[in-house]
Amino acid sequence: MENKMFCYQCQETAGCTGCTQVGVCGKKPEVAAMQDLLVYVTKGISSVTTALRNEGKEVGKDINHLVSLNLFTTITNANFDEDMIVARIFTTLDKKRELLGQLEKKADLPEAALWESSDQGTFAEKASKVGVLSTENEDVRSLRELITYGLKGLSAYSKHANVLLEDDEEVDAFMQRALAKTLDDSATVDELIALTLETGKYGVNGMALLDKANTTAYGNPEITKVNIGVGNRPGILVSGHDLRDLEMLLKQTEGTGIDVYTHSEMLPAHYYPAFKKYSHFAGNYGNAWWKQKEEFESFNGPILMTTNCIVPPKDSYKDRMYTTGAAGFPGCKHIPGEIGEEKDFSEIIEHAKKCASPTEIETGEIIGGFAHNQVLALADQVVGAVKSGAIKKFVVMAGCDGRAKSRNYYTDFAKALPKDAVILTAGCAKYKYNKLDLGDIGGIPRVLDAGQCNDSYSLAVIALKLKEVFELDDINDLPIVYNIAWYEQKAVIVLLALLHLGVKNIHLGPTLPAFLSPNVAKVLVENFGIADIGTVEDDMELFFGKEESQKDMITKDMVISEILRLDSGLAPILMNSGMHCLGCPASQMETIEEACEVHGMDINELLEELNSHMRNK
Repeated sequence: MENKMFCYQCQETAGCTGCTQVGVCGKKPEVAAMQDLLVYVTKGISSVTTALRNEGKEVGKDINHLVSLNLFTTITNANFDEDMIVARIFTTLDKKRELLGQLEKKADLPEAALWESSDQGTFAEKASKVGVLSTENEDVRSLRELITYGLKGLSAYSKHANVLLEDDEEVDAFMQRALAKTLDDSATVDELIALTLETGKYGVNGMALLDKANTTAYGNPEITKVNIGVGNRPGILVSGHDLRDLEMLLKQTEGTGIDVYTHSEMLPAHYYPAFKKYSHFAGNYGNAWWKQKEEFESFNGPILMTTNCIVPPKDSYKDRMYTTGAAGFPGCKHIPGEIGEEKDFSEIIEHAKKCASPTEIETGEIIGGFAHNQVLALADQVVGAVKSGAIKKFVVMAGCDGRAKSRNYYTDFAKALPKDAVILTAGCAKYKYNKLDLGDIGGIPRVLDAGQCNDSYSLAVIALKLKEVFELDDINDLPIVYNIAWYEQKAVIVLLALLHLGVKNIHLGPTLPAFLSPNVAKVLVENFGIADIGTVEDDMELFFGKEESQKDMITKDMVISEILRLDSGLAPILMNSGMHCLGCPASQMETIEEACEVHGMDINELLEELNSHMRNK
């Protein structure tokens, strides 16, 4: 929680001024302080590496990896372990000391590059002085935060590529140069705006690097039906984003009688051909990250958290939760292993053998695997559907899920979409609608899941390919609208990447990022058309036009008899809501609003349910 004007860990209560107690995220203030300090020393070492490069000296991959892992450790809900974070601070200070010895000119280095301490007792005091409020200019502060969060997201892409032995020196050099620039008090607002957009450019490069790493190692994702039920054998549940960790675990569990299941963002692993050879790769268990407290408990077996997003575990299953990589939580066993090393998962495997099989929470299948290679293989079919009018619009509904009730907007929006609209998604936001029965268009599912938030690159590639196919000059002339759910730093880098690609009129929800100052928000609105979401009804009209948004719409002034004549499926909805007197002539002459008043019901909730039925019948 390096940001003291806005906290990604508990963003549903945006506007906090720093943690003084354990908050929604579960982070203690001393852990948040150490995250602040880790970001600070990472900016310091980045200033040194940038100066070294300016002197024509090389910076080793180990330092690039250290910077990426440091930033990744501070990303949303990744690491709650103060001791692990402190250890990374000491390691960074040691490496910085070595690099300073190689630097010829040190006079222009910022204070962060020169700060030294071998005494952990000094860390808390220093951390209290290095937060974002050290800068009074709110526009500079806002842009520094926007850049830093974008770089944290980019670090996640780099880290995942690094573990598959893929590196991009240009991306690493930029990340470190940009981190160093956030310490430069002479940097103007215009310079920081330019750096923000440059972050988006390198965000695209980082996404391409990870896409290459994943597809080279595991093949191109393909259309796949994933089982969401359970078997009768003990299991290990894997969450997070690290495919290399999953691969090592699958190899080590072969022949052990243990099944492996995915949770949340790990679901798209099932789409990669390389993982399909493992017969004990059983399916996906559960939903988005924020539901893990109940789902981890009912799983019964051990859980492996490979990255974010950790919700502080309940005591009932804390002894079954393991972490690895950048993830960590006090009291949970951490499985070590550096880039290129084989991790030893024997302890978690032996633990699984002593556990009961998972408790079934749902049955059936969900379909995914629509990354760019697979969609482009269907290009003729997709283009034909667009040209014939069968598909009128694509709606990019990527991003992150969250627990706030306001995020139900995305479920309601998906239900309200016209039947000729197709959703392109990536990230855990899909759990708001990927199990709805939205049907297909000529065999093309109306929810095309490209994968993890890490796979958002696919959505950009698909858009650029459609632009080429339809011979358009501007990507914004495509029949695509962007309605993105943001939550954490990877959502920020995806947003900046889209802006770099020229995409405009992106809608973000549930609200615009709270760390944007009014002036910075104004720049984004005026130059890129960034906006927040409205009501489902208003946004349907905005994206699809008034006629489409009001088609078959039931309004509060319609009488019950008129509503019943529209569709026979509406009567059960009214009765299930508590209106059991539909057969009475007097009741049928009431408006739906009057009936709701009599029965003490919420008119807006009932209208949404009725209209959703009409749009999807």
